[in-house]
Amino acid sequence: MGIELITLLIVVALLAFMALGVPLGITTLTVSLATAILYFGERAGFFIVAANVGEVLHKYELIAVPFFVFMANVLERSGIAKSMFDSMAIMGGRFRGSVGVQTTFVAVLLAAMSGIMGGEIVMLGLIALPQMMRLGYDRKLAIGIICAAGALATLIPPSVVLIVYGLAAQVSITKLFAASAVPGLILASLYIAYILIRVRLKPEMAPIYDIPETGLPFFQRLRFLKGIVLPGLLIGTVLGVIYSGIATVTEAAAVGAVGAIVVAGIRKELTWTMARDAMRQTVLTVGSIIWLVLGAVSLIGIYNRIGGGEFLRGILTSLDIGPIWVIVVMMLIVMVLGTFLEWIAIIFITVPIFAPVVVDLGFDPVWFGVLFAMNIQMYYLSPPFGPACFFLKSVAPKEVQLQEIFVAVLPFIALQAVGLFLVLFNPELALWLPSILD
Repeated sequence: MGIELITLLIVVALLAFMALGVPLGITTLTVSLATAILYFGERAGFFIVAANVGEVLHKYELIAVPFFVFMANVLERSGIAKSMFDSMAIMGGRFRGSVGVQTTFVAVLLAAMSGIMGGEIVMLGLIALPQMMRLGYDRKLAIGIICAAGALATLIPPSVVLIVYGLAAQVSITKLFAASAVPGLILASLYIAYILIRVRLKPEMAPIYDIPETGLPFFQRLRFLKGIVLPGLLIGTVLGVIYSGIATVTEAAAVGAVGAIVVAGIRKELTWTMARDAMRQTVLTVGSIIWLVLGAVSLIGIYNRIGGGEFLRGILTSLDIGPIWVIVVMMLIVMVLGTFLEWIAIIFITVPIFAPVVVDLGFDPVWFGVLFAMNIQMYYLSPPFGPACFFLKSVAPKEVQLQEIFVAVLPFIALQAVGLFLVLFNPELALWLPSILD
């Protein structure tokens, strides 16, 4: 049986299982086992799948994922997001669109503390959305800000997406973190510029945040910065020990988890109930991630063993287009896969095939990793399956419909595409910081 037919059968089997509602991790694991048994027999097939899975689970860097997830869950339950939002809103003063701008700033800080997207959007949806709606902000603008800014956690270090990409592509996670920082800030800047331009053209979209504290002189407002002192120290510590080379990403993640507990204790939010809930949610989140990893790794391992990786790489390298446009084709493939696959499955299925092609074309896999994370960020917002939209819907007021959320995020998806193409055609935007740290 030719590799072309095998590829088609694997794709059809995956789609059929997902259409029946089978979880993606079970789907990919089942298809990989079936393929392995058909090709190598029952005993050898099980051994090959187990060996592929065991190799990934032994990777030391993977331990960083539960640490960062736990850190995010502790911070989510410690009231840190609300304190940061209140402090930043007051520091913003009285200018039109200030609450939208401060929401973006808070989202950047939360992204730098958590590394995962879902909890951040839920927090912003509970804290910032009611505030903006109460002030009379245009509802679609407020919704778009929260979804887009909340999705920055896929790109801003310590992004779990980048950790998983680094494992799949076998590149330095520290360099990925350094490379993603500037593109992440560029996207945040694009959001802020868009907010300010929109409210300048249509002032009724964003009334001024008029409370007594915002009218105080700037130096008097500085005392309200106390709400960001502890999270600022935590962010600085975690990223500082990574970039300085004092600790590995995994060790820094452990520092972050301990630091989150300390922050919660200082804020007098550290209770048994809070710790239990944080640990329970961490187990649920990491458990779902591990199942997706197991399935995707076993599938791509078997597919590569039967010659599928070489087949797909041959197709990509034989395209009669310039190297940069091959990268564009890869990005389009990721976008298509994002309509029906989870991001972890997309990474483990595509990156082992794409990364060698990227190197053969003369590009840096670290730069490609940043593009990949930016693409995943677009997937998080894109209808009809954008997870960010569903996360916000779960906590938004009942009158906010899912269709309205999908419409609201469209301008921000366009801004994400602008940011992606900026980095695509200007690789130095991502690579200059890692080159300084070398």
